[in-house]
Amino acid sequence: MTQATTVRPAVDPTTGEPLEKRSTYDFVVVGGGPNGLGIAAYLAKWGYSVCMLEARNELGGGAETAEPIPGYSIDPHAVYFYGAAGPALEQLDLASHGFRMSFIPNYGGCITHDHKAFFGGNTFHEPSMRDPEVYVELLGVDRDTAKMYLEFMEALRPRMRDFFRSIYWTPPYDESWNIPKSESPRRQGSAGLPADVRRRHARLVVHGNDGHALAARSDQGRPPRRLVGQRPAPVLEGDGTPRLACTQLQFFSGCSPVGGMHALAHALARCALAHGAKIHVNSPVSEVIVHDGVAKGVRVADEAALEEKTIWANMGVINGTHIKQFNDLVSSSHTTSSFRQRIDDLSLKGGSLFVANLIVNELPEYTDAPEKYEGINYPTGMALHCTTDALMELMRDVYTYRTHPTDPDHYISWFIVHGEHDNTRVRNPQGGHVITVNLQVPVPEDHRDGPDAVNKAKFEILDNIKSVLRHYAPNMTEDKYIATPINTPYDSEQRNMGFVGGNWMGMRQSEDEWWERKPLPELARYRTPIDNLYLCNQTSYPGGLCLNAVPYNLMHTLKEDYAEIEKTTPEWWYPSPWHITDEEGAAMSSPGASSLATSDEPG
Repeated sequence: MTQATTVRPAVDPTTGEPLEKRSTYDFVVVGGGPNGLGIAAYLAKWGYSVCMLEARNELGGGAETAEPIPGYSIDPHAVYFYGAAGPALEQLDLASHGFRMSFIPNYGGCITHDHKAFFGGNTFHEPSMRDPEVYVELLGVDRDTAKMYLEFMEALRPRMRDFFRSIYWTPPYDESWNIPKSESPRRQGSAGLPADVRRRHARLVVHGNDGHALAARSDQGRPPRRLVGQRPAPVLEGDGTPRLACTQLQFFSGCSPVGGMHALAHALARCALAHGAKIHVNSPVSEVIVHDGVAKGVRVADEAALEEKTIWANMGVINGTHIKQFNDLVSSSHTTSSFRQRIDDLSLKGGSLFVANLIVNELPEYTDAPEKYEGINYPTGMALHCTTDALMELMRDVYTYRTHPTDPDHYISWFIVHGEHDNTRVRNPQGGHVITVNLQVPVPEDHRDGPDAVNKAKFEILDNIKSVLRHYAPNMTEDKYIATPINTPYDSEQRNMGFVGGNWMGMRQSEDEWWERKPLPELARYRTPIDNLYLCNQTSYPGGLCLNAVPYNLMHTLKEDYAEIEKTTPEWWYPSPWHITDEEGAAMSSPGASSLATSDEPG
């Protein structure tokens, strides 16, 4: 009689886990915001198996759309699509996955304290905005600076897409290469401009760097200078070029997703799923598994809905979470204490956004220029109470005094009425309109009165916003409001894991966290000290704005690091023409070359 033999399943020698129960993919992506979804879509379409894990019960991160009351859709975080100049729309074919853009017929508008109205803020589309006197009055610059700006913009106009892509859709270089400044991607992107125009650009940026860096410290009594074309946020050293590009990118894109920002997340998710990716929600990751300095997979928290608690990666792990969460995911035994301390020391100070959505039964009638917005020309975007002096006062409140503005004269608010071009935002039989209002306030951790200070004052802030609106549109009395849902930076932090510190930019805006230094110099090209572990989050450069830039840029790094990815490059992919590879960067370096500075001074 033959004795029965028990056949034991093969096990992983490191963990003892039965191999037949092992979930293994080429790549594991942690976090389902727009960046995590973007890299999952890129890798899946490239032909690799991908598992994406999202801690929340829904995808999208900052690209979120909510319905606080039936029939009215609002965007609590991102409200505008800046990515129209990027490659992802074409490369991922997002239109075939349901993404539709609603183009805005009249985005720009501004009414100043003295009731001067300016409309059609796009320099290229509105003849009145090509008059230097507009900028002299509107932004307080001298005529020569205004003329220089307009000449620069006119020369740049036919090269706009390349200009944007050289800044945002090109991976940062490694500053240790010490390459000549003229070879930097952002300089190459405007290389086709005449030399005198490039000199004007450099002068403009330096003008902005000096002025706005001083403006953020205006309590020291130094008179600020100004740079035209800026949004209501400080422009610090090295920030002039991306701010200029950011402003123009609004007008170049000129759109928002039909149905709200979540439509972008949905399209990215559909693309990833269509190419075989696995996506799991309610699946928070508790640890990145590292063996011998190499990322091998992740462990999912015990409370996760996913049955498998260990997900393995044959090739790499993509961490799409905030950089401040890195130390929680990677054991201290795998990184140096000094590296971990530098991450802990990264500042969250700076400004964030108080977002109020005004659901109203009647649109504001701006009495200063009623003839300007009849019919389809109603201004979708309108900055109220806007002068350069008021902007400086707001910046001083937020960045120097570290408090939300209490004087209504400092309430520069940006009103966005998406419903005028996207009829999906209001489906309630009662009708009405949704107006999104953004106001700069400090992040919770930096507010001098504590992290809940803005929440305690949110109804007072809302009343001040209404007061400013009513000043310019007297028809907006209290009976015009159906509902006013509010999302403070603290609310953002609580509802969305990606908003650590409630900061929509992910980190503070500062000289040492721009370009190739963001979030840390050794992390700027999305690599970490652990092999096969990469970053893909808004805390990498470029941060914020739902650009789909970080996933595109990360693919360049993955192509360099994995011979298989390089060999299988599909026809639909094209790299940035300004990308500097590791090999090229090393070759361009020389012992006598001067280091590339982070600022954009003339050179």
